[in-house]
Amino acid sequence: MPSLRTRLFHAYARLRRPMTLGVRGLVENSDGQILLVRHTYISGWHMPGGGVERGEPCIESLRREVEEEGGILLNGTPSLVGMFSNHTSFPNDHVLLYHVPAQIWTQGKATAVAEIAETRWCAPHNVPEGTTQGTRLRLEEFYRNAPPTPYWSGNTG
Repeated sequence: MPSLRTRLFHAYARLRRPMTLGVRGLVENSDGQILLVRHTYISGWHMPGGGVERGEPCIESLRREVEEEGGILLNGTPSLVGMFSNHTSFPNDHVLLYHVPAQIWTQGKATAVAEIAETRWCAPHNVPEGTTQGTRLRLEEFYRNAPPTPYWSGNTG
């Protein structure tokens, strides 16, 4: 069950934005590991990312979110992997997933320290316990050519 804080945020977002859009970054380091984050306000391990702000291009939202959450400074253009419906998490929500290979970023300092409980680099096939279903599905599709689904969590809700 989502926390009261999360439910209030969702109610506020529904009033301001009937359709929501988020971005996630599949960030890889030079060892082939991926970056996962654990937030202070929602359970599970996720790829870094967040909501696209009003008037903000999606790629700029990704740039902002990966810097805030992981100190990842983009110096190149990530490729769009896909767009996914995330209706099980929030009605009428969509997520854009971008691939961020090691060659297009440098390490900086994370700026959203109160929002992030922990970060971890791990092999894409050996993610920590508690990694969300949506994250696991995207990794299976990207690295193991699993059949794609248009739904972030693998179902329609």
